[in-house]
Amino acid sequence: MAVILALETATTNCSVAVVDSKGEVLVKEDYGSKYSHGEKLHVYIDEILKEAGLTQNDLEAVAVSAGPGSYTGLRIGVSAAKGLCFALDIPLITIGTLDSLVRQLYADQGYLVAMLDARRMEAYTAVYDHTYKVFSPMQPQLLNSDSFSEFLKRGPVVFIGTANEKFSEICTHENARFVNGKLPSAKELIALAQAKFEAGDFADLAYFEPDYLKAFQPG
Repeated sequence: MAVILALETATTNCSVAVVDSKGEVLVKEDYGSKYSHGEKLHVYIDEILKEAGLTQNDLEAVAVSAGPGSYTGLRIGVSAAKGLCFALDIPLITIGTLDSLVRQLYADQGYLVAMLDARRMEAYTAVYDHTYKVFSPMQPQLLNSDSFSEFLKRGPVVFIGTANEKFSEICTHENARFVNGKLPSAKELIALAQAKFEAGDFADLAYFEPDYLKAFQPG
């Protein structure tokens, strides 16, 4: 297994993960309600490498959440990841924030929806089946009582993410299930990054930019 450092900064969770010499995933994060990335990210990186018995020179790649999410949070995470990759001459691996968030859900049927709050009744969403196959790729949309109806009428749909609170207030469908209080974490980045590492699927260090969470105007 490649030694990969993972950084997740798309939301208020400042999260860092790495695999130690025993193959165990170590995670250090601030699962709070305020942004602390600027103060804690590099501290967490140093601390988790020490806990894992590693140094920066042991790293073979750095993985980072690619967005959508907080502009400031993503910028801090990507800047840190790029800096390490440039300094250590190792590849950068990028993972969509919703692709990693949905891995916190487990189901044997139906659909899974990861969604991050934008503003008002807007959200960035993506729909997956229970095997994590993408059915509807990441897109911004206005949430209303009919949102995801094509999936809800087919069977159970589990929702996760920071837009759950406002959507659960208007979605009363019997097939809707909400897993609340969950934020994207670097822990889920590790397995996804490992697969990309083995496939040689690396981002361009010079040109990569995250999918910033921006306001949009529906057509």
